[in-house]
Amino acid sequence: MDSGHMNLIRKLLRSCRASMRRQRIVDSAGMRLTGASLLMRSLILRRLLLREVLANDESVVGILLPPSAGGALVNFALTLAGRVVVNLNYTLRQSQLNSCVIQAGIRHVITSQRVLERMPIEIDAQLVPLESLLPKVRLTDKLLGAIYGLATPLWMLERLLGVSRIGEDDLLTIVFTSGSTGDPKGVMLSHRNVGSNIAALNEVLRLREADQILGVLPFFHSFGYTVTLWAVLCLDCGAAYHFNPLEAGIIGRLCREERVTIIVGTPTTLRNYLKRCPVEDFKSVEVVVCGAERLPPELADAFEEKFGVRPVEGYGTTELSPIAAVNVPPGRAPADGGHGCKQGTVGRPLPGVAAKVTH
Repeated sequence: MDSGHMNLIRKLLRSCRASMRRQRIVDSAGMRLTGASLLMRSLILRRLLLREVLANDESVVGILLPPSAGGALVNFALTLAGRVVVNLNYTLRQSQLNSCVIQAGIRHVITSQRVLERMPIEIDAQLVPLESLLPKVRLTDKLLGAIYGLATPLWMLERLLGVSRIGEDDLLTIVFTSGSTGDPKGVMLSHRNVGSNIAALNEVLRLREADQILGVLPFFHSFGYTVTLWAVLCLDCGAAYHFNPLEAGIIGRLCREERVTIIVGTPTTLRNYLKRCPVEDFKSVEVVVCGAERLPPELADAFEEKFGVRPVEGYGTTELSPIAAVNVPPGRAPADGGHGCKQGTVGRPLPGVAAKVTH
């Protein structure tokens, strides 16, 4: 694929322009964003961050926000500002969190007052609550956000944002591992890494404009960052976010109200849904993909019996952007039969991925 396909900023701009009036993102707090509002707000926030927060030589910025419309906006705004984003793992111990900040050279961490109230932290970086930026929004910010977002030709907007200067191998994000073997390790993912993973996933799952993806995986996890954040914009589908993957009642209601068609999660979250969600919550769900741990056949059986859709398993690692292999449900399998579904396996490698077995 050429660099145009790998440059996620270009994909973001085109996707928003193609869906100006269509809802793209919603969260359980009630925020709804169409393609137009998503682009305008991202551009306004970009201007605000560049003027009020970020230094010219500051290339890496941290984010401490749960999966939400606000978390997506901050990720997009910082990427539009040409910064490398680090979504920090708020489940880490404070010493591990600080290790990530120091390793990545982070000076500012964008967060919210609600997050700071729930988890007071002290790290070697300046914490910037989004609420503190709102009073600093100027009328010119809103006007230019509207002009750039709604009326400026794409080629001109790309030039203003410096999109052509971003190469496919330029760094997009740093995703830190969980730190189970010591200090968390930073995995550096480029536009090519994430973009090619999204394109390969789409080739086998054939995501549609009408698809709504449940976004409960945190953005500090490569699965959440690639699939429930960037794939949503690159592939023109939508997302419904909730900040806590364990709150099954709220998640079930969100799925029902937003007609979610795709759920990505872990066997642990599926067990929770199985116990606490009524059948009607998942009436619209067509695809359920699990990772992170083995999917027991008895869990897949019970989930299919109750909700009428059978979960499938995939496999990936952070270093692989993250998906390496996935089972494809019959309803989404390509016509050429190149991908299929086999219980007890993690599926076949994605297009462009080679697998080698060694002793």
